[in-house]
Amino acid sequence: MTDTLRRTTPTVRIGGVAVGSEHPVMVQSMTNTDTEDARATARQVAELARAGSEVVRITVNTEKAAAAVPEIVERMAMMNCEAPLVGDFHYNGHTLLKKYPDCAKLLAKYRINPGNVGFGRKRDDQFATIVEQAIEHDKPVRIGVNWGSLDQKLLAGLMDQNAKQSDPLPADVVMREALVVSALHSAAQAEQIGLAHDRIILSAKVSAVQDLIAVYRTLAERCDYPLHLGLTEAGMGSKGIVSSSAALAVLLQEGIGDTIRISLTPAPGQPRTDEVVVAQELLQSMGLRAFSPMVTACPGCGRTTSTFFQELARDTTSFVRDKMPEWKLSYPGVENLSLAVMGCVVNGPGESRHADIGISLPGTGEAPVAPVFIDGEKSVTLRGEALTGEFLQIIEDYVKTRYAPRG
Repeated sequence: MTDTLRRTTPTVRIGGVAVGSEHPVMVQSMTNTDTEDARATARQVAELARAGSEVVRITVNTEKAAAAVPEIVERMAMMNCEAPLVGDFHYNGHTLLKKYPDCAKLLAKYRINPGNVGFGRKRDDQFATIVEQAIEHDKPVRIGVNWGSLDQKLLAGLMDQNAKQSDPLPADVVMREALVVSALHSAAQAEQIGLAHDRIILSAKVSAVQDLIAVYRTLAERCDYPLHLGLTEAGMGSKGIVSSSAALAVLLQEGIGDTIRISLTPAPGQPRTDEVVVAQELLQSMGLRAFSPMVTACPGCGRTTSTFFQELARDTTSFVRDKMPEWKLSYPGVENLSLAVMGCVVNGPGESRHADIGISLPGTGEAPVAPVFIDGEKSVTLRGEALTGEFLQIIEDYVKTRYAPRG
């Protein structure tokens, strides 16, 4: 793992999960089901948890949604899903938490957006009610500011102050400052009401990479609360993955961030769990955590006109992901296993030796043999139609031998 120095933050406990600088950066996700449908929501929570989401957030936006929380938790238990459940509240959270005490009790954390918790004179009272419910039920709170619902009164005030300066700042700089001020002011309010310092997590989400980096650098300088990172409205497919990774990687490398979410827009029929996989792969690629054996594979070129090495890389990746639920229970440390699937003899043998297990496949016109390297040494040569199955069996045998618990 990398020796990147994390900023120091207190530990915040969300159910059985600990967040803060003394703990690994936590991965979380959010359902997109109608929370009123307890069956569908519990099923998706379990799917996200199995994929590796250590905390799962649900929208609690209506009375029926709040009333459904006990059934959701019950159905999760039936599926042996213990992921802490977080309630996302907007506009009417103060009412729902008081009217549905079982919902307030069973949720592991509340998320409040100070920009839409209330308006005018009602804002402070409604914010206080949610915080008081958190105190009563001993729940942590994420105060999550979002640029799409920023407190307009606060923003207007900062803009007016800026306009009176002899050298006014650009509008986007003032907007970023408003996000930071809103988060810190709301956290201070929560503590004044009585919420403990170590029960607060902050976030300040925007949708532009450079804005996100700037906002979180400022937040990190001005407070020691744990920070939840995420690029909001990141987008679909490669755009969302690249944008989120570009922003979060910079901050994580600087030691900023205690929990992350990759907010991908799923294509129709696309698994919600994809955003969990991306978050895990980001942390693992940076050396911050290990979740599953990583497969290195060459990109292919004119020397690799066959698609076989692509298929083997795909099959190997699927194999280890499918095996991980079983392996992680029986073989401690298996998530650190490194694999390589290379497509020709140029870099293949050398790259394969760097992995715990590597295979160098024949490129175009090369002899139809595939040497396999284990722990840097050539172990066996594979060939023929059974090659894929034989290589996957080598991986499984290696796991059972190297990572077997020592009695």
